[in-house]
Amino acid sequence: MPNATAVINLDIEGPTISRHLYGHFAEHLGRCVYGGFWVGEDSPIPNEGGIRLDVVEALRALDIPNLRWPGGCFADEYHWKDGIGPREQRPRMVNTHWGNVEENNHFGTHEFMALCELLGAEAYISGNVGSGTVQEMSEWVEYLTRDGDSPMVRLRKANGREEPWRVKFWGIGNETWGCGGNMRAEYSADLARQYATYCRDHGDNKLYRIASGASDDDYKWTETLMQQISCFGCEATPKNFFQGLSVHHYTVVGPWEAKGSATDFDTADYYRTMAAARRIDRILSGHSTVMDIYDPGRTVGLVLDEWGTWWDVEPGTNPGFLFQQNTLRDALVASTHFDIFHKHAARLYMANIAQTVNVLQAMILTDGDALVLTPTYHVFEMNKGHQDATSLAVHLNAAAAVRQVGDTEVDTLSVSASVKDGLVLVSLSNLDADEPAEVTLDLRGGTLGTPVARLLTADKLQAHNTPQDLTAVAPRPFDGLSATDRGLTLTLPPHSFLTLQAPLV
Repeated sequence: MPNATAVINLDIEGPTISRHLYGHFAEHLGRCVYGGFWVGEDSPIPNEGGIRLDVVEALRALDIPNLRWPGGCFADEYHWKDGIGPREQRPRMVNTHWGNVEENNHFGTHEFMALCELLGAEAYISGNVGSGTVQEMSEWVEYLTRDGDSPMVRLRKANGREEPWRVKFWGIGNETWGCGGNMRAEYSADLARQYATYCRDHGDNKLYRIASGASDDDYKWTETLMQQISCFGCEATPKNFFQGLSVHHYTVVGPWEAKGSATDFDTADYYRTMAAARRIDRILSGHSTVMDIYDPGRTVGLVLDEWGTWWDVEPGTNPGFLFQQNTLRDALVASTHFDIFHKHAARLYMANIAQTVNVLQAMILTDGDALVLTPTYHVFEMNKGHQDATSLAVHLNAAAAVRQVGDTEVDTLSVSASVKDGLVLVSLSNLDADEPAEVTLDLRGGTLGTPVARLLTADKLQAHNTPQDLTAVAPRPFDGLSATDRGLTLTLPPHSFLTLQAPLV
């Protein structure tokens, strides 16, 4: 059994962990919106204005900070004016990216903003650069956020909304290197400057414009964007065209055409997944290094607005709907990612898991009136105390906690810690499939009061929740903490995630 020590300096505060690192993503894809968030006002499933209330209640328990919409690839074929006004008069469209299905546009701008209000989440709208126009996006910003009198304000009021909404986050396109237009970096950067220019701040609503950034480790794309961030000479005071740039990275094992099953996998597959999940640390470091050259003051945020596991779809489901189950393996991918996100909190401002309901690494699966909370959901809930907390310095000595995966060594222990409102939260993951790990928390620079710990694990890596077994993977109290002269010791079971919270005294 590996022995490890995590030195946690309770008096050495690091960067703030933005709550937006716990963001979410809802695309018009499969059953994420229609059948997930939206059931319609005539549905027997309890709803408010067509929005499914059990989904809302479950997500509110996560303190969901933001929700990205309408895509994804769908964003660059979505024309927002088709989704306003009386629903029966809205034109239908074909979702050519995802399943080639016809949509009725019943879930549009007003419905999305109502959903965000129910969730208590900030809206993150991804605008159409791929097939849209500068005028179209500019008018959408005006429609949503302008007060007083203007053509778009009058249109909004005619559609039943008198007051403007506050919408801070605005995506300037999505994956312009791929489904968003198959552009070159230089061309995409020019469009980002152009579109950002006409996405205006109306009144006191200040936009956080996010340029469509790189895929995976394409650091050249990031460099091209960063070379364009400032408008020197165009005004008396230089300003950044955009305040953030995105990067997308999925945890994928194997080729895209055969990624493997979400539930039918062996231990070797599991370790390959953990090795793949760890790559996000290197990728974030690479993009941050490039950004530091052009923005040493870190005024531009890195936004990982698509991340998560991607497996083959469940047998018998539409391949274009990207519906996959969600096991304990996925939960440990998420817990590891969050420790890495906390490490990069000085530059990483937002992250959005793909996707919230019924798609890819979802929080929630729905089946008719049944609702399933996935293992990944529980990681978000157990970790929510890190939102807007101050990160604490952690030094992990775990030389024996390593597994060999091909030519790669995978560290099997992961730890992060933070403090907020006098409460310290420590998150620990043991990625070893078979061996427990004895961990000593060497607490320095302060003393903790009585800790409360919870554990997420199951007998099998493949364990997952279903309508027939809602709690196969669910957190439970953990009472295996022992006090020492230097702090605490505990034994982490194999393939487990644990959080420990205690007051700082």
